[in-house]
Amino acid sequence: MNNRSFLKDEVAALGLPIRMVVLTIVGLAGMTVMLTALTGIQTTPGVLYVISNITSFSINGTTGDSPYIMLTVINSLDEPVRGANIVIWGPDHRTVKAGTTDSFGKYTFKLENVSLPAGKREGYIAVKIMQEGYLDLDEKYLIKVRST
Repeated sequence: MNNRSFLKDEVAALGLPIRMVVLTIVGLAGMTVMLTALTGIQTTPGVLYVISNITSFSINGTTGDSPYIMLTVINSLDEPVRGANIVIWGPDHRTVKAGTTDSFGKYTFKLENVSLPAGKREGYIAVKIMQEGYLDLDEKYLIKVRST
């Protein structure tokens, strides 16, 4: 029987430090690859909200111009959403404006020759807002338009 004690045997520990270093480097490299792959995964899209400086306006008869209307597009953290694409329809869905929000999430417009739907004394301005990373916002009853 051999009287060698494992506490006095240094052969097992000779390559241990270099193996630990190599395994640590390989592990960190693997973790970096996994984290890089995870950053490319599409996250849940954010939610857009739109705020208008007016809620309604009146036109004389069945056709007229709108006042200047300022829309502010924000996300769920109340941060402005810059570069959002906006499409605006008049109540008759024949008058259309389009644009993008500025760095403060604002877009100002004026609709000319707004017409109400045939036989109606009121209608609504509709807005669609699109931005990458967010769900599209489709607001069909944003601003009420009345005939006086």
